[in-house]
Order: sequence, then structure tokens, then C-alpha cells
Amino acid sequence: MEKNKKEVKIRIAGMGALGVMYGDFIKEQGGDIAFVMDRQRLEKYQGQEILCNGRSQTFQMEESSQASPADLVIVAVKYGGLQSVIETIQNSVGENTVILSVMNGIISEEMLAARYGWDKVIYAIAEGMDAMKFGSRLRYTRMGKIVIGAARPGQKKQAEKAAGIFKSLGLPYEEVPDIMHRLWGKFMLNVGVNQVCMAYGTDYEGALGKHQEAHEDMLGAMREVIALGKAEGIPLTEKDMDYYIGLLEQLDPKGMPSMAQDRISRRPSEVEMFAGTVIPLGEKHGIPTPVNRKLYEKILEIEKDY
Repeated sequence: MEKNKKEVKIRIAGMGALGVMYGDFIKEQGGDIAFVMDRQRLEKYQGQEILCNGRSQTFQMEESSQASPADLVIVAVKYGGLQSVIETIQNSVGENTVILSVMNGIISEEMLAARYGWDKVIYAIAEGMDAMKFGSRLRYTRMGKIVIGAARPGQKKQAEKAAGIFKSLGLPYEEVPDIMHRLWGKFMLNVGVNQVCMAYGTDYEGALGKHQEAHEDMLGAMREVIALGKAEGIPLTEKDMDYYIGLLEQLDPKGMPSMAQDRISRRPSEVEMFAGTVIPLGEKHGIPTPVNRKLYEKILEIEKDY
């Protein structure tokens, strides 16, 4: 028997733009939602008011040591926080829990599965949203959708469970048979747009052509991922690049991806999840990655000045 949305227990790890956007939506739909965190973060965030597109919102928060198993755990942290969050969510993960990461990159699922097993972790990407969060203010014009799928034995049942939860909440999602292709496609986009927007201090409009060098580097970095994808058995093509650039064109042109927000807030970025993944893969397959090396060096120089 399917649970209704009020009976489904959902926990989110991470109070960045995506975590808060999904938390806000689920709460507004009447879902059982709370953010799970360690005591230090709980003391920092407890009772904090967040403005979600101008609406005041406060969330239930749960200390990790007091948590109990949830139906769904959404991991929405920065790459640098993933290793600690893997332990933070321990008590929220039970025998039948689905774990889903909306993080960028192609390695968070591997890290989560190493700890909790592929029978709990499904593949997912957050696609088509333009959420930005600065301090306690979240703004977005497009929520996009969560794309989910199974690529390993045992994942299908969990993917179907997640789909049922999203359907009961009315949360936009898509279940696809080629999730690895979509995962790499989103990785390709992020390697391009996230890195150039940070490296050149620009927005989506700049990446799409207003800033010529940023635009050329975005395309170059994405083409390096296409070559690596083929070497890894993921048949990415220029058509995939066109599709994801088309998604960018639908976003607020003055919006910006997470790494550009990191630059403004002077936070460590996720460059290791992007160029830091691409460069070693290039070395592994003997594929040159000069654009990603250039962006990697530029971003590290920016972070040195914080």
C-alpha cells in the first residue's frame, strides 16, 4: 500500500540552494520534512528564518545523533562536505531508505554506495533549475526537475519508490532508462558553465556568448568531457552539448551557477569535482584536457586570494 505524502518521512542533508529549494517545496506540499545535521550546525541554524522567493520560511531540524530512519534521504551538500555528511546521515538510513544525491559531478553516488550499498543509493541529477542562495535568501525562477534512474542490479525498486514519493508530492521528476548518459551530460554542462562563470566572474549570459573567452572555454571544456565520456563507455555527442546549452538558455540570464556564487561569497569551490575529476581521467585515457587545466589553475588562483 502506497504511503501518502504526510506519511513519507524525508530528510535533507545540506542547506544550500538546492536543499532549501526542495525543503521549501516539500514543506509547502504538507510533507514530513526536516534537515538533518550535526549539533554544531543545529545550534547555528535552529530557528533561522530563510526567505524563499521573498516568503519567510523556517524548517524543522534534526540532530544526527537523535535521527531515525527515513523513507528518503536527499544529499544536497558541497563536495567538500560530502565525506562528513556520509556519517551525519547514518541514523537516518534504515533497511528500506532510498538515498539520493542532487550534487554535481559523477562521484557522489559512488562514495555514498561505498558506505551504504547500491541497494539504497540511486542515481539522480537536478536539472533545469536556476536557484541561487546568498546568506538566508533563496531565489529561483525555475525549479527544474529531479531526473532519476537505475543502472545497477537492485536499484530499480528504489528508483520506483523515489518516483512514487515525488509523484505523491507533486515534485517535478523524470525516471529515465539511460541515467548514466544523463548524469554525464549534466557533468559535461557543469564542467563548462560552472567553471567559466567562476573563472571569469560572469553569469549565464556571459557564458552563453556575451563574454567571448568564457563562452569559448565553456564549449572547449564540455568537448573534453565528450571525449572522456566516449572513453568511459558513455556515448556523449555534440547533440548532448546542444541540449544542455538549450537548458541554459531557458534560465534567468542574470542568474549564475553554484561556483560563481562561491566566488562572490568567497567560499571554496567544487573545482575538484569538475576539472579535478576531468584532468586525471584525461591522463588515464591519454586524452588532452588543456581547457580544464587552464580553468583549474585560474580557479585555484582566485581561491588563494580569499
